[in-house]
Amino acid sequence: MPDLLLELRSEEIPARMQRKAAGDLKKLLTDALVETGLTYEGAREYWTPRRLTLDIRGLNTRSADVREDRKGPRTDANEKAIEGFLRGAGLTSIDQAHVHSDPKKGDFYVAHIVKPGRPAEEIIAEVMPGIIRTFPWGNPMRWGAASAKPGSLRWVRPLQTIVCLFGPEHEETHVIPFEVDGVVASNVTYGHRFHAPEAITVRRFADYIEKLKKAKVILDAERRKQIIAADAANIAFASGLELVEDEALLEEVSGLVEWPQVLMGAFEEDYLAIPSEIIRLTIKTNQKCFVTRRPGEETLSNKFILVANIEAKDGGKEIIHGNGKVVRARLSDAKHFWTRDQGNLPDLETLEASAAKFDLDLKKPLDQRMAKLDALNVTFHAKLGTQGERVARIRTLAAELAKVTGADSKLVDRAVVLAKADLRTEAVGEFPELQGIMGRKYAVLQGEDASVAAAIEDHWKPQGPSDRLPADAVGLTVALADKLDTLIGFWAIDEKPTGSKDPYALRRAALGVVRILLERKVRLRLTSFVDFAHREVEDSILDKEYNKDFEAAVRLEQSGADPDALTSVVALAHLNKPSFKSVSPDLVSFFHDRLKVYLRDLGARHDLIDAVLTPDADDLLMVARRVEALTAFVTSEEGLNLLAGTKRATQLLAAEEKKGTQVAAIVDPALLKLDAEKALYAAVTQASTEASAAIASEDFRSAMEALSKLRGPVDQFFADVLVNDDDPAIRSNRLALLGLIRAATGTVADFSKISG
Repeated sequence: MPDLLLELRSEEIPARMQRKAAGDLKKLLTDALVETGLTYEGAREYWTPRRLTLDIRGLNTRSADVREDRKGPRTDANEKAIEGFLRGAGLTSIDQAHVHSDPKKGDFYVAHIVKPGRPAEEIIAEVMPGIIRTFPWGNPMRWGAASAKPGSLRWVRPLQTIVCLFGPEHEETHVIPFEVDGVVASNVTYGHRFHAPEAITVRRFADYIEKLKKAKVILDAERRKQIIAADAANIAFASGLELVEDEALLEEVSGLVEWPQVLMGAFEEDYLAIPSEIIRLTIKTNQKCFVTRRPGEETLSNKFILVANIEAKDGGKEIIHGNGKVVRARLSDAKHFWTRDQGNLPDLETLEASAAKFDLDLKKPLDQRMAKLDALNVTFHAKLGTQGERVARIRTLAAELAKVTGADSKLVDRAVVLAKADLRTEAVGEFPELQGIMGRKYAVLQGEDASVAAAIEDHWKPQGPSDRLPADAVGLTVALADKLDTLIGFWAIDEKPTGSKDPYALRRAALGVVRILLERKVRLRLTSFVDFAHREVEDSILDKEYNKDFEAAVRLEQSGADPDALTSVVALAHLNKPSFKSVSPDLVSFFHDRLKVYLRDLGARHDLIDAVLTPDADDLLMVARRVEALTAFVTSEEGLNLLAGTKRATQLLAAEEKKGTQVAAIVDPALLKLDAEKALYAAVTQASTEASAAIASEDFRSAMEALSKLRGPVDQFFADVLVNDDDPAIRSNRLALLGLIRAATGTVADFSKISG
């Protein structure tokens, strides 16, 4: 079967777009081929800074014939109905139709339509121009004289050549002809723009990839990454160093070169006085270079690894020199930021009110930055006030949370008021990725408690499912307060995630709360804390709007203003007056969704989670413990058997309740006639008592063990007892006994939601 080679070559494609673009091209073309009736054995995409390539193997030479039976009118239908049927089916005469008989509907016409398949070359030539014209680039451009014409081609960078070859693996291939805005498909491509700019004629994929390699182009991005990583590690090792690995940078750099050449540069050791995080980000951000360190050490060396796209005749000396000049200039700027952040701000007298508000010491640089953040009224969100107002809310919430986590309240308060201070440092202004990290370093320099310094960095954590948690109780408390304030605030202004859109990373914040509570074993009643924090939002934001408008009304009244103007301002004040409406049920449900994801990722069954998780369950740690105990129980033999018996009891009871059958409010022991029902009543009574006591002491495994004792009595009951007795009183009493089973097991979980 034939193969298809497709290459779209252009000016440099941004590295961040390449992988996705190659995947998009593969999906668009293979979907179009399948839709037209073609099949293929396999497809793989490739990309370099200047080309997107597809290798599609085992493609059919033509699409399959399509057969369709189109039902028409009855044979005795009027002439117009028959004419319409013929037009729709593409028939010229009713003689071309077939007559089918139906015992109920009589005889009717059927058209057997056959749409012949089409050659693969014809289909590809037809679909490719549309794919290229509508390709989903994020920010495409137009170029050249044709760009002035409506409908001209838009591509991420000017499209230069198209290769489109089709044919069997061991026979001659041929070009599939099509054209897009003057760019005509051919069998000609070009290699490295400096080392091999001449035209290259190719025949099939194996030939294409080999000729590109000779022309200094490594097509496979994963191979380029391997070369860069291996050469960088070897060069570092030869200098007695180790490479600081950076997968994101490796991915980016592999998208900047077609022929990677790895070199080592250096900068003056004086710059090593700057924190390693700043050095690494400076070199990475500005020059896309890797850093190195001594084996086993955390601090960096003054050697860096760069990746060039050409083999320099001088061994790379000029390239190293040029990169070194830029690195030194950027490190000089970074050193300036680092030094200035440790000095005093010039306008300390303007910060005294903010310092008093947050108990700040204006002799300390980080305290000054927090006071400046508040004094400048830096906006957190238009509807949620300033960063200073937010810190005040977090401060209040953290004080309450400290009572739960057991953290030192004074250290928690100090950590909260300094947690956002580094937003006003020059280092974080240049590198926002260093939020928290720089705050911790500056806190250590000004002599803060180690827990306070750690909490300043850790209050951002965890920022994902694999990120570490805060190191101690102080950081844990501040992190919880920060995330809860974020979630409650955005819920209060009705800015919730919708579908795939989550611009404020609220799902990540909620998952962070879930991870902290479960992995640090924190008992927290979310509902009460959500309501408490929501009131803080109202007090700091919504009441402020009301007071502002009401004060305006008072000023107008004192100035003897027009009564109509006064009336409108007073009305506006009352319109802005907040009405407290709890967000806790909806937000707790959001936490439930994140909890389900977290527990499923740990291997918990979805039905067991649903069996335990009730809408009002707001102690997530207890939910997780119940799921754990239930998982162990239902995988045991006793659990499986009890589950079957319990489900039979609850389903029978539910069916009778639905029919309106009378069920006694309580079981009357006097109406228990058979030994099996008496034994079940005694067992349920005892199991309920033991399970309730175990649950009260949060011993869910013991509660399960108590319930497991019902297995034998339940089985015997259904073997010996007819629930729907002819005597209504006995039937009602036996149904009440089933209700006791449902109630007993319901103290642990809703067994009806458990599958199996």
